[in-house]
Amino acid sequence: MIDLRAVRETPDRLRASQRVRGEDETVVDRLLDLDSRRRTALTRFEELRAEQKSAGKAISSAAPEERDSLLAGAKELATRVKQAEAEAEELGTEVDRLLREIPNLVDEDTPEGGVDDFRVLEEVGTPADFDFTPRDHLELGELLGAIDTDRGAKVSGARFYFLTGAGALLELGLLNMAMQQAVANGFTPTIPPVLVRPETMEGTGFLGAHADEVYRLEADDLYLVGTSEVPLAGFHADEILSADELPNRYVGWSSCFRREAGSYGKDTRGIIRVHQFNKVEMFVYTHPDNARQEHERLLAWEREMLDKLELPYRVVDIAGGDLGTSAARKFDCEAWMPTQGRYRELTSTSNCTDFQARRLNTRFRDDAGKPRHAATLNGTLATTRWIVAILENHQRADGSVVVPEALRPFVGRDVLEPVKGR
Repeated sequence: MIDLRAVRETPDRLRASQRVRGEDETVVDRLLDLDSRRRTALTRFEELRAEQKSAGKAISSAAPEERDSLLAGAKELATRVKQAEAEAEELGTEVDRLLREIPNLVDEDTPEGGVDDFRVLEEVGTPADFDFTPRDHLELGELLGAIDTDRGAKVSGARFYFLTGAGALLELGLLNMAMQQAVANGFTPTIPPVLVRPETMEGTGFLGAHADEVYRLEADDLYLVGTSEVPLAGFHADEILSADELPNRYVGWSSCFRREAGSYGKDTRGIIRVHQFNKVEMFVYTHPDNARQEHERLLAWEREMLDKLELPYRVVDIAGGDLGTSAARKFDCEAWMPTQGRYRELTSTSNCTDFQARRLNTRFRDDAGKPRHAATLNGTLATTRWIVAILENHQRADGSVVVPEALRPFVGRDVLEPVKGR
């Protein structure tokens, strides 16, 4: 949730942010109008309450012949006080509702435009020049006995799969490697719940424009998370953190669930776009003044993982129109996919400033002892999708796949060999 006081002081900042996102600018005027009316109603309520108190004192000291008249006036005044209070509360509810619909203010360095208007910051590594026709990840996965989408569909439907044999070992090794790297850099490891209450899901900003991506269990009024960012953001809800301990860094390993609404016909082959996957996610609470530097650190840790896996990739700065509700700025790392001849997203890291913390009431005490909302950030350190890039970039002509050296201790194999009879 954005800071209403900041909107009052610099409304053009929100207007500019809405333009960069491709969102409605008139929401600023609606918000300011509602806020002004709410504050006027509160003032009127407080004035009437003061008048009511004075009237009560007058009644207690009035002569008997005056008391009936004063009591009648007090009764009318009490009605007006209730009406003024109800009006102020109604307008306050409207202000809160509108505030929760407005996305975070974008960082001033965020590129303008939509999904195709990202800024390429750097390209790392050189795509392999195969002397054979490379197989895609699904063909390789089937040769290796690692991926079974047919049985996944039989059991659960489209966009589900089994990871078997080498595939299961590869994912477990990858996620373990990511957890170990995070712990080595001071993160507290967690395995969070994957079902959360509505207030937690809404507080992180996932029930706005992207609500149709979320699975809901209506009978229990719980949501399946699409990232452990959600439970980790709720971890310190309604708490005041110790400023001396900031930043608080957590890393979560969880299964993730996405409906993939609106993706009909996209990436239907293999495990690039699926309903269930596993992910290791970094999550940080920090002082707002340090959020930009922490964002750079998260990106550096993501790049460290990609470098260890010897994958060619590029770093992109996502445009405002492609940002999620909570993000002020987002960097993606996209790995080269040989059989697609293009880069595909493997990691994202977002600076959510104090947007989520305001919604979830997560604060810390500043040097003056005054509570302030913390900044929150998140970043992907490994997911199931990384298997796609590993298989395709490290394949050999016979269908075997070389396991990157840094990953071998976690997988227990140097090379993944095709399974006989496939």
